[in-house]
Amino acid sequence: MSANVNEFDAIVLGAGAMGSAAAYYLTQARQRVLLLDQFELDHQKGSSHGLSRVIRYSYDNPIYVNLMRDAYPLWFALQEAAGEQLYFKTGGIDFGLPSEPTMQNLKASLKQTNLPHDRLSTREAQKLFPQFRFDEGMEVIYQEYTGFLAASRCVLTHIRLAQASGATVLDQTPVSRIGVKGDRVEVQTARGSYGGDRLIITAGSWAKRILAEQGIDLPLKVMPCQLVFFEPDNPTDYQPGRFPVFIAHLNADYGETPYGIPTYQGSGVKITPFYGWKTVSDPSEVDYTPDLEWIERLREFPRRYIPGANGKLVSTRRCLYTVTPDKHFVIDRHPNYPQIVISAGFSGHGFKFSTLVGKILMELAIAGKTDHDVSLFKLSRF
Repeated sequence: MSANVNEFDAIVLGAGAMGSAAAYYLTQARQRVLLLDQFELDHQKGSSHGLSRVIRYSYDNPIYVNLMRDAYPLWFALQEAAGEQLYFKTGGIDFGLPSEPTMQNLKASLKQTNLPHDRLSTREAQKLFPQFRFDEGMEVIYQEYTGFLAASRCVLTHIRLAQASGATVLDQTPVSRIGVKGDRVEVQTARGSYGGDRLIITAGSWAKRILAEQGIDLPLKVMPCQLVFFEPDNPTDYQPGRFPVFIAHLNADYGETPYGIPTYQGSGVKITPFYGWKTVSDPSEVDYTPDLEWIERLREFPRRYIPGANGKLVSTRRCLYTVTPDKHFVIDRHPNYPQIVISAGFSGHGFKFSTLVGKILMELAIAGKTDHDVSLFKLSRF
């Protein structure tokens, strides 16, 4: 290694949801950890900032259901260690026509994994949640442990606890070069050079560019989604405990599979599609300016299905999804440099897994393997 290099057991590149969690679990494994980020902590340029993200067991793939069975206890343990609430239980509904492929896949997955849930008629669902209006012929699936995570607080909690266990955290520190020498890595920044036994790359929408320099060409696209928060007519009816997290299994002018989260700390009801925006190749191409026309298109959704949540716009902003072609994650070791672990492409649905992903990344970095099923997420599929 070069002279004047600060030495660590593990370096984590990217301090968002996955990187902050990886740093935390590495410190729990008594590793000397450096966590780096090119921007300030909890910045708004990427994917992890915000008041809320959905957490749910219900998934249309059994692998994700079983991973969430491992993730929930870790969130509870993190809350206890932090001494603050990070998970808010609201209950959740999935609704749509039985003919929708995503509804069919969801029901098959719930059956295969024996996940407790209730199937409701639209009449039963509307009695339970009178804020909704459903189309004739729709079906509704309810799962009681769906809720939301206080997103920015989760990230900052992982970082705070990692620092309390000895991690060094450097924000506003872009990496200019990553070098590999033998079984070691060296990271160069304007502040200096840092060496480590292991490197974990959790760079979000910047991962494609960084990995290309390491000889890996991942087919990642950046999707600047737009989060929209509408003021409800009676906020009390849209608070956690009265209003559920929801996923609508339908596609229309307001995008693909709209979902929503109750109002929280005066946020307004969050309504946005999972997908439906144009992608770009690199974050440098992102226009963070909200699209006012899109907001008006999106209004059609609450106007039809949640008429009381169609008030004035409280806020809107862009949030980056980093999308793989199959919308599954990338979690793997570098094929040529096993001391480098890669985490990328969470495709707009990764936050709920982040504390578990951090633990998995720690295990891959230290032991080279994990007992969790990450077979969907291999680099080799590309």
